[in-house]
Amino acid sequence: MTMNRPYLSTDELPQTLRLMPLAGALLLPRGELPLNIFEPRYLAMVDAALASDRLVGMVQPAMRPCADSLTPLCEIGCAGRLTRLAETGDGRYLVTLCGVGRYRILAELENDEPYRSARVDFTPFARDLEAGAGEAAVDRLRMIEMLRSFASSSRLEVDWTSIDAAPTETLVNALAMMSPFGAREKQSLLEAEDLKTRAEILIALAQFDLAQAQSAMPPDVKARPH
Repeated sequence: MTMNRPYLSTDELPQTLRLMPLAGALLLPRGELPLNIFEPRYLAMVDAALASDRLVGMVQPAMRPCADSLTPLCEIGCAGRLTRLAETGDGRYLVTLCGVGRYRILAELENDEPYRSARVDFTPFARDLEAGAGEAAVDRLRMIEMLRSFASSSRLEVDWTSIDAAPTETLVNALAMMSPFGAREKQSLLEAEDLKTRAEILIALAQFDLAQAQSAMPPDVKARPH
């Protein structure tokens, strides 16, 4: 998705970010994440974002125990820019975030707002701002084969014309964001070093899921032709 506000370097991104912790939600650069906002603290966050830089930091809660009153967060998240907003009439916002780039949380900040915020560093992920970076290294044919197997096994309807036309980065990131995997797996997809690594993790997760599904089938079902 093309935004009205392009970011050409990490110097143009803020050093502090509003945080929206949400388990299982994955946002990746140039991906679109629709959200139904209804909690008062996140309604306030959206209002604050609209009044300033329109950026929100998506992040997953960390999967470790904590005695603190605040749920610990994963160190790495992805910032998104508010590109669409609709008011529902019953107090909710329907918004769309477009992924800008990943960040590392350096320290959470104390504030008087109802939502959490942190000092962040975008520089380790500067290449996130380059559309299409690393596409040539991705085994696109293998990705398509994986998707065909997964779609057949799950009986999903897929618009193959759109898949064939999609840029490789869009394909990999969209599949990662839409994948049915758990929070831990989605965090590994987020933290992948580059697009090639993300594609390889996605293929490995899908192959494992397919193998699990096959092993759970009765022997007579496995033997039937598809």
